[in-house]
Amino acid sequence: MLPISTSDTFATVAWRGLAGRCPACGQGRLFARYLKQVDRCAACGADWGHIRADDGPAWLTILVVGHIVVAGMLSVEPYVAWPQWLSTLVWVSLALTLTLLGLPRAKGLFIALIWRHNMPGSERDA
Repeated sequence: MLPISTSDTFATVAWRGLAGRCPACGQGRLFARYLKQVDRCAACGADWGHIRADDGPAWLTILVVGHIVVAGMLSVEPYVAWPQWLSTLVWVSLALTLTLLGLPRAKGLFIALIWRHNMPGSERDA
């Protein structure tokens, strides 16, 4: 595991994770595919394969998307006379889109924060 750089602030590491970049250097990609993290950073060699975010990203995504969609529904629905099928289509599409966009960012954030706090991840002992 690459040691934590003292020059990298908490916010810098978090933003790198949100962007899907290596939290250690900010250059390499954190994901090989949609949610499959790389084993090592191509730029700095940091080891990411052992860190598991488990259910944290799903929890955060549901929390954020749920608040956005429900707030939108409660703000819009009383003032529009959409047919039921259109209302369902709009809100389900919004929820699905936000979920698909937010899940990899949430996973990147969790991986970055696990690394920043020097936690071992689920696969190794401290």
